[in-house]
Amino acid sequence: MTEEPSLKSQNETDTVRFDGAEQFPVRLATTDDIPGLRRLIAHSVRELQKNDYSAEQLSLAVETVFTLDTLLIADGTYFVIENPAPVGDERIVACGGWSMRSTLCGGDLHAVRDDSFLNPETDAAKIRAFFVHPLWARRGLGTRLLKECEKAAQAAGFTRFEMAATLTGVPLYKARGYHVVESTEVPLCGSSTLQVVIMARSISGRSST
Repeated sequence: MTEEPSLKSQNETDTVRFDGAEQFPVRLATTDDIPGLRRLIAHSVRELQKNDYSAEQLSLAVETVFTLDTLLIADGTYFVIENPAPVGDERIVACGGWSMRSTLCGGDLHAVRDDSFLNPETDAAKIRAFFVHPLWARRGLGTRLLKECEKAAQAAGFTRFEMAATLTGVPLYKARGYHVVESTEVPLCGSSTLQVVIMARSISGRSST
């Protein structure tokens, strides 16, 4: 398997100056962002999820389920946050999106996909593919992106949201009002799997299970 190059927007020992996530503008991802997004995703997965999954699971996951889903970019439902003081070409420090399609998780290379459109009247929008640079973790960027995704999905008519959260991401989503529906295993390669947690939230008062 091919290793993605490490993403280092600044020296790993540096302290990131941060004045609050809410002031950072969120924009839609474009096709020009694809190389940087791929590097960010691989780096984020390997560093931030290593306490919850084995090295073998993560190596397989960055080749399949944790690959970029470019359909989210094409649909205009994938967002990025940029470093206000980037070093070199590495600008993106966080990414995440939502989807009006049935696929719950996985990128372009994941075999389990269903790209049919959802019905806002009966279906839950999918919260998808949140990744943060390790240097910027636990600084509110994930919450910032989640709010943007929920607002955009609500504008499209959705009142319920659903996701397949990694074990690492569960605390963030619980803090934002999501509840656990069930745990499930996502297939990787061969007999390997990755445990994820299906979580949901409603903003209408209706049941989100």
